[in-house]
Amino acid sequence: MSGGPRYWDVFGAHPEPGGTRFAVWAPNALRVQVTGDFDGWDPHRATELSGDDGTGCWHGFAEGAGQWDRYKYRVLCADGTWRLKADPVAFHTETPPADASRVFASSHRWQDGDWLKARREAAGAHAALPMSVYEVHLPSWRRGRTYGDLASELVDHVRGHGFTHVEFLPVMEHPYGGSWGYQTTGFFAPTSRLGHPDDLRHLVDRLHQAGIGVLFDWVPAHFPRDAWALARFDGTALYEHPDSRRGEHPDWGSLIFDFGRWEVRDFLIGSALFWIEEFHADGLRVDAVSSMLHLDYSRGPGQWEPNMYGGTENLEATSLLRSLNDEVHTRHPGVVTIAEESAAWPGVTRPTAGGGLGFDLKWNMGWMNDTLRYVARDPVHRSHHHHDLTQPASYAFSENYLLPLSHDEVVHGKGSLAGKQPGGRREQVGGLRGLLAYQWAFPGKKLLFMGGEFAQQAEWSEERGLDWPDADEPERRGLARLMADANARYREHPALWIRDADPHGTRWLGSDTDANLLAFARFAEYDDGTALICVANFSGVHVRNHQIGMPWPGTWREILNTDAAVYGGSDVGNLGTVTATGEPWSGEPASARVTIGAGAVVWLAGRHRAHQTR
Repeated sequence: MSGGPRYWDVFGAHPEPGGTRFAVWAPNALRVQVTGDFDGWDPHRATELSGDDGTGCWHGFAEGAGQWDRYKYRVLCADGTWRLKADPVAFHTETPPADASRVFASSHRWQDGDWLKARREAAGAHAALPMSVYEVHLPSWRRGRTYGDLASELVDHVRGHGFTHVEFLPVMEHPYGGSWGYQTTGFFAPTSRLGHPDDLRHLVDRLHQAGIGVLFDWVPAHFPRDAWALARFDGTALYEHPDSRRGEHPDWGSLIFDFGRWEVRDFLIGSALFWIEEFHADGLRVDAVSSMLHLDYSRGPGQWEPNMYGGTENLEATSLLRSLNDEVHTRHPGVVTIAEESAAWPGVTRPTAGGGLGFDLKWNMGWMNDTLRYVARDPVHRSHHHHDLTQPASYAFSENYLLPLSHDEVVHGKGSLAGKQPGGRREQVGGLRGLLAYQWAFPGKKLLFMGGEFAQQAEWSEERGLDWPDADEPERRGLARLMADANARYREHPALWIRDADPHGTRWLGSDTDANLLAFARFAEYDDGTALICVANFSGVHVRNHQIGMPWPGTWREILNTDAAVYGGSDVGNLGTVTATGEPWSGEPASARVTIGAGAVVWLAGRHRAHQTR
């Protein structure tokens, strides 16, 4: 696509004086018409489109068609049947379960120029910037809210808790609400359940003006089989791969794009660029990348066909993803791409010029699985599984990672983040405070699904939403305050983010299996002389005067203690400071004795005395 016209300027419905210009790709159709509110949905009055340019594209002008009008394409297939199809490049739709497309042209006037300028100036530095993401399913964050409501309520909530970014579960139109947007039919249209497209633009604009970045979850791996949408659009396998071994998804019952067809590649890359250019997305989280990369994904013998070299790699999908990342980074410096990839594909975040896929970040599914498996155990048994806690250190820098505690971990019988913790409610909330402070200190960017910030007790359901009355309970208010303070300390201390991808920026200070304790140091710039130490006590008892190695002697400030009374804890801690002496310990030149409450985490900030006068 590089250098050519924008995909959505060529296709879709574009109002003009006196009517609307339409264009659609249907190379195997015998005839294509457009019909809608402007002709009373009368097939005898439908506007005939022309397809005589040899490209497979049909185009024409429908007089009287204008803003908000519903429409569909009437496609005459080779078997002589007419199919009524929604526009693959519709910019607005009816509200599901209705499924017609709507003519729409934006009139939004963006006010986020300063934000976009700063984003461009920071291009290439994403790995050395703070990123704490609040993941949101917009329709269920507060049931019944519109994009307009969210532009005040959600913005205030995210800003009040100190997150740097939000990530929207797919906002692209989808017929089945229970898919949370992951069964996309409208690759160029935000869901109309919450308002019209300019309402979503207004929400993004308000977030940017509040200093909050916006990531969009985007799904190029598959699409649903609904007969009115993309499936067999012109009577043939057009968007989907014609071979069922590559074109049908065994897990989700959906269809898989034909990644090797250039028109489909243009459609998908055009969709990605659309959300960046038309909705000012600061990044795309690409869903289900593993399913795209592997021909044998969820398939047994005889259910998949090797590539031309006899391997399992989907060469067309890898080529698409590299092209996608190149296009995004070339056209929009500063926009990040994030891969949900769980199968240890090598080089996901390596540049494409070096043979990688070119993503900026990758979800660290290993950290998530190992850590949650560990904290779900009763503290008396954790010492027998200490390797679950320490194992992530062995791969923490194999990619540029984001640490997710996402929606996938609080559905389908997995329970809530608080509910995973052993013990009664007080112990569960206290354990969650410790887990989140541990996550925020561990190398990698951060992501937390909505509800985690106030210890939502019930498993998430898109039909019920969040249990907001519970957020007023004292323990949960304490967790919310901790979340805001952790984000504030996180932003203030570059040691926690500036060297996320640098293995020399983190040093493991000690791991005590019997005490269920782990300590590590995060360092800022090489010549800065500052560090932050995280000490995590995953046992069920207070640990007092526990000796740990320290990078240098001196006074270390206790800048966060998850057991503090203001967070609902027992107030066991270090009275604000810890003094490290010159006594070597665990390979470190200094050591200190630290007190940590049961299930708690403390952060200690220090500056080497050689730098204290600078």
